[in-house]
Order: sequence, then structure tokens, then C-alpha cells
Amino acid sequence: MLNKFFKLERHGTSVRREVTAGVTTFLTMAYVIFVNPAILSDAGMDPGGVFVATCLAAALGTAIMGLWANYPIAMAPGMGLNAFFTYGVVLGMGYPWEVALGAVFLSGVLFVAISVFRVREWIINAVPHSLKMGTVAGIGLFLGIIAMENAGLVVDNPATLVGLGDMGQWSVVLAALGFAGIVALDRLKVPGAIIIGILGVTAAGVVLGVSDFNGIVDVPPDPGTVMFRLDIRAALDLALVGVIFAFLFTDLFDTSGTLIAVAHRAGLLDERGRLPRLRRALVADSLATVFGAAAGTSSVTCYIVRAAGVRAGGRTGLTAVVVALLFVAALLLSPLAATVPTYATAPALLFVACLMMRSFVEVDWNDVTEYVPAAALAMTMPFTFSIANGIAIGFVSYAAVKLLSGRYKAVKPAVGVLAVLFICKFVWIG
Repeated sequence: MLNKFFKLERHGTSVRREVTAGVTTFLTMAYVIFVNPAILSDAGMDPGGVFVATCLAAALGTAIMGLWANYPIAMAPGMGLNAFFTYGVVLGMGYPWEVALGAVFLSGVLFVAISVFRVREWIINAVPHSLKMGTVAGIGLFLGIIAMENAGLVVDNPATLVGLGDMGQWSVVLAALGFAGIVALDRLKVPGAIIIGILGVTAAGVVLGVSDFNGIVDVPPDPGTVMFRLDIRAALDLALVGVIFAFLFTDLFDTSGTLIAVAHRAGLLDERGRLPRLRRALVADSLATVFGAAAGTSSVTCYIVRAAGVRAGGRTGLTAVVVALLFVAALLLSPLAATVPTYATAPALLFVACLMMRSFVEVDWNDVTEYVPAAALAMTMPFTFSIANGIAIGFVSYAAVKLLSGRYKAVKPAVGVLAVLFICKFVWIG
């Protein structure tokens, strides 16, 4: 039955290989069940409720990806998007987390429409490659400064805005050791390097008396503290248009890039280099974001996690179904999630940040009108603590330098229109 449904023989795989790939994939991304509640709790959300929402959204999105699109790709709340949700929209702009969830919900609905009506290709082709890569790298920088702040490595400084923290604190020492351990384990291709690092730092903190141990297994917390608490009406505020677009824009390019990268690694592209059933995969991602917002978490997106599952032999949706089942089983680990301190998740965030910053390699560094807007976009994100501001600066600066250098033909209509809209936003909304 499994062979027939997932077409295992056609893809040159087996049930055993798919299950192994699913377990491997889950181990490489299980850190999200600890990191996501830690980040969203800073927005005032109940970490127990977010823990349940994270597991449910990841399980549903991954199951749809596996059963409907038949791809070995897992989904979960995206790193960077959750940080933007908390530190950019809630703490930075002052909106309640219920309104921020409403913005995530609306971005998911727009993503569904874009995927169903085939607008995706027009948007993807209109946005310059340098801005796409600059966005990914900028989110990496954004995550990096959050990670170092959570670890205590970076602190406030009234003279220079930021400064070096107390390097003698156990939280800083353990975070540094955890980061080094994650990098070393990843270099050795150990499955679950990130989750091993998080749990290792947590255990060391408990032994040293720096943090408390709350247990490992228990019944799931009450999801009602965050589930169906989104405020869609308030999210329709004109001032949140840029935020909704930022959620949509980032999720769209993250998902598209991940799908192509993993499919290429797995040999799933057709003879013309296209991805079969692309629309199904995109709809699965967008539906997961809509459900995730209703459940109580930030945008859900595809996880590349170094294509670990594909490296382990995953070729079909059976891999994704195994991951989904493991996320359901993880609902019992809420006490362990409550035990993991912020300084233990910081190394994971910093490592993910480093992975995302590799996108700078794909920027055309021989063309000043390409790499300057990309660099400005990336730097604006951490320096203003806003992904939306970074995207806006990227589009405006790209259009400006192209026009002023006489290369107006390189500015496609969609980019020009968005640049004008962003300028209007800065002038009249702020």
C-alpha cells in the first residue's frame, strides 16, 4: 500500500529508507519545538500554548506536504519570521501578539491565492536575485544579534548602543561551548547536531545549578491560551500592510528556494529543471501558515536543514509523514521544553544565522548596483530590528541606483511599483 501510494519503487527507495530519512530529518529540526516557544514567549504568549501550536502546525503542514505533494520536505515555524513577529512587530511596533497573528493569517491567505492563481512565477521572476539573497542573509544577521543577546554576549551600552557582555557568566560560557559543539557535530555529519547542542547545554546548566529541571514527559499543555486568539480585523490596519508583505515575501522566497534546493539534491526535478507538483507544495506551505496562525504560532515554512533527510535517502512523501508523526509524539515533551533556558537555544539560533548568511555568496559582487542594495537590505534588518524595513530599503535602493546609473530597463515594473509604495509608507506612515 505504501509503495503504491508514495510510488517508492519509481523513486528508487524503500519503506525502511524513508523511515530512516524521516527520523533523521526530525532530529535536525526538532530544536524548533524548544526555540519557537522561547522566542514567542518574549511577545507575551504562553510558552506552553506555543509549544503545542508549534508541534501541531509542523505536523499538519508536513503531513500535507507528504500526503498531497509527495515530497520529503518538512515544515515548521520559520526561524527569522518568529523573531520578526516578536521583536519587530510586537515589541518593536507595539502591536499585541493577537494582532501579529492576524497579520500572519492574512499573509497565509495571500500565499494561498498566489499559489492557486499562479501569480508566484510573476513575483519570483520580478524580484532581482540579489534582493532575494540579501533577504535571506539579512534574516541571518537579524537572528545573529538576537542569539548573541539571548546568550548574554551582547548587551546594551548607552555610549555605543551595544557592547560585550560579561564573559565570565555561566550562561555566556555554556552558550559559547554549545555553539562550538553544534558546529563540530555538523562538520562530522552527526544527525541532530543542533538538538544535541541544545540538550547538552541545558543538561550542563541544570548540573551547575544555573537553571531548573522541570521533567521530560507529561500531558500536553492547554493550547487554548493562544489557539484561535488571532485578531484579523485589527490586522487590516493600513500600517500593517508592510508587515503582512514582509511575512508573505519572506515565506514565499524561503519556500521556493528550499523546494528547488531539496528537489535538486534528491533528483526530483524534471528534464527542464522544473519541480513537478510545485503548486501543491506551495499550497501545502501556505495552508500550514494559515493553520499555524489559528493555532497560535508565527509563519510556517519549509525547512532545508542541510537536506539531511534527502542525504539519508528520503525521496517521497513518506519521509514527511514520518516527520509529522514524530512532531505529534513530541507533544508529550512539554516539561523538557520548559526546562530549556534561553542561553541553550541561543547557540542554535546563531548556527542557523550562519547558515543563512551563506546566501551572500550568490550575490553578484562584480556589479555595484546589485550588491549595494543587497547589502543595505541585509544590514537594515538587524540595525532597525525589522525584516520589513530591510525589505523596503532594499527595493527602494535597488530602484534608485539602477535609475540614477542609467540602467532603468533593469528595474521591472513590479519592483518600481513596490519601491514607490515603500517610499509612500515611509513618508506618510513611518
